[in-house]
Amino acid sequence: MTTDAPTRPRRLRRRIVAATAAVLLALSAITAWALNRYVIDHVEVAHASAYEAQVAAATQADDADDADAPQITLTQETYGSGDGQATYYVADVVLSDITQLRSAFADDAFGENITADPSDIAAQVGAALAINGDYYGFRTTGIEIRNGVIYRDEPARTGAVIYADGTMDVYDETTTSAQELLDDGAWQTLSFGPALVDDGAVVEGIDQVEVDTNVGNHSIQGDQPRTAIGMIDANHYVFVVVDGRSSESAGVTLDELAQIMIDLGATEAYNLDGGGSSTMVSDGSVINVPGGSGQERGTSDILWVG
Repeated sequence: MTTDAPTRPRRLRRRIVAATAAVLLALSAITAWALNRYVIDHVEVAHASAYEAQVAAATQADDADDADAPQITLTQETYGSGDGQATYYVADVVLSDITQLRSAFADDAFGENITADPSDIAAQVGAALAINGDYYGFRTTGIEIRNGVIYRDEPARTGAVIYADGTMDVYDETTTSAQELLDDGAWQTLSFGPALVDDGAVVEGIDQVEVDTNVGNHSIQGDQPRTAIGMIDANHYVFVVVDGRSSESAGVTLDELAQIMIDLGATEAYNLDGGGSSTMVSDGSVINVPGGSGQERGTSDILWVG
């Protein structure tokens, strides 16, 4: 008499249970990783504004408290026609001192996954004008110098640097370091991209650039809502936010955005986080239509003047 036959189903069930448990364990691990990487707050510097004030005091950094107020001119423009027409907003900003162009973080904290609506961050600092920044908190790489303070030094891509003399350049992060840039007078750096305009000319190949390739990302090509910053001259900047993803505004390609910046007189220009993040705030009010619906998307940082 044999007992093998009755035990085979039990063995098969045990194997199925074990395999199922392994799959569930793997899925659980992936879920935990994803939550930790993209959802759970990781604060690296709390009370960033106080930290920056301490650094400024220690280095005897000048401020612009006694400088004339920035001159801000807002206009609404259109690009293209028909189904491809896009609405965009331009803030022409003339500064008395570059320290009037500042960065602010969601919850006044630097780290991963810390987000707030751009209008809330703008209200937090009393900004007269603000645009979304580079959403540094979505990634762990890049050189991030904000308000003259180093927050991250992980070179990875083409960045933009704004210097204490009011000028702006686009540069290859992998050829330098945050400290070298700071020593050269960096006031702000931004790490998203691509660079749009360099030395008065549209940068070649921007229609092929992928900023991030990690989980949850997709192409930034095609017609999209956009945000960009450009320098016309030292201490003279243009902030541009393009609406998209709606029947009223199609968005623009990166090449079209570069041409808009050229037409505005920018000699250097840089693409910031776009899509649902693209937001312009003036005196506490959102003046564009974020994401095509008007609903703001939380981001990690803004650029602002006040």
